[in-house]
Amino acid sequence: MNKQRVAILISGRGSNMVALAEQASSGILAGCAEVVVVASNKPDAAGLDKARAMGLETRASSAVGKRRSVFDGELLDLLDPFAPDWIVLAGYMRILTPQVIRRYPGRIVNIHPADTREHQGLHGYGWAWDQRLEATRVTVHVVDEGLDTGPILGQRDVDLRGVQSLEDVEQRGLAVEHGFYAEVLRDLFTGAVAASGSA
Repeated sequence: MNKQRVAILISGRGSNMVALAEQASSGILAGCAEVVVVASNKPDAAGLDKARAMGLETRASSAVGKRRSVFDGELLDLLDPFAPDWIVLAGYMRILTPQVIRRYPGRIVNIHPADTREHQGLHGYGWAWDQRLEATRVTVHVVDEGLDTGPILGQRDVDLRGVQSLEDVEQRGLAVEHGFYAEVLRDLFTGAVAASGSA
């Protein structure tokens, strides 16, 4: 099969991006995906340095002081030359405007640190910690024009029994995310899961 061309969007340290790039290079995504660019709304994002160290193309445009529509127009200008089949959000801390979502309809995927039917928006792990949950759930979903309302592609439980801090919650969650995201994307790219999701 032809490899799917993937653009990864990040805002910070890029740990999920690194995990996905490694899987695309020599892991479970190697036969079905190619990371063509890593882009960020923060030119100083640590993940960009990591991407460059892995030999990946990087692009960045600062969102500071710009209207959302203006910035997302710039984002599209950065992405379009790479002709991505999919846009994968990996710690991208901005809500995409309809102009981006409609350019890539059903082809933008996000991983959310909660069950999207229970908690949307920021601080999913903080929500789980505040609720003193014994388990939470990470969700991979298609991005639509709502806030974490798109079709669910897969979910995985995170055992929180015995955690002592929010940092513990985040570490356990990321340990699950780093493997699970690639598994769902493999199934999506190979047609085992439809982009319409299961919800």
